[in-house]
Amino acid sequence: MGLAEFERKKDEKINGVIYDMSPSVGYSHCIVNGNIYRIIANGLRNSICFASIENLDFKFHPEENDDYLCPDIMIICERKHLKGGAYNGVPKFIAETLSPSTTKRDRTEKKDIYEHAGVEEYWIVSPQGSVEIYYLQDGKYILEQNYMLQDDKDDNADVEISLKAFPQIKMTLGDIFEGVFER
Repeated sequence: MGLAEFERKKDEKINGVIYDMSPSVGYSHCIVNGNIYRIIANGLRNSICFASIENLDFKFHPEENDDYLCPDIMIICERKHLKGGAYNGVPKFIAETLSPSTTKRDRTEKKDIYEHAGVEEYWIVSPQGSVEIYYLQDGKYILEQNYMLQDDKDDNADVEISLKAFPQIKMTLGDIFEGVFER
């Protein structure tokens, strides 16, 4: 058997249906996730919370079934809900970076799941330069901010975004998309 056969296939399970998330996403997806993760992880130093990037399953209703998602980035503060490669608590924050195979699910099913699970803040990030920020209010997501990186005389790369539950964690659009576009 080759090494590739031992690698964990990245997938998600929603309503008992397994969604294969391969082939691998493009490099811009990885760069964006790395940029966001690095800033958040640094901001959570000396905290009980930590950030996870693309490697921890979120079991969003373990009392009902074994469905799970694998968020691109999530902030976890209740370590008692960690078991092996899975988390069954409520993340404080989740970001999903769009890819051709996940765009529709990220905007519909996964958004609804995160909303129902009680995730306070959800970002949908497009490697093409946009960030949609949803806050949970009265059990429903409200689109709080919608940013599009501009590349013209009114450049907005310095627009600063902070996390609602962690206002000390700040990043600019330029920080999020650093290395994706030639500027």
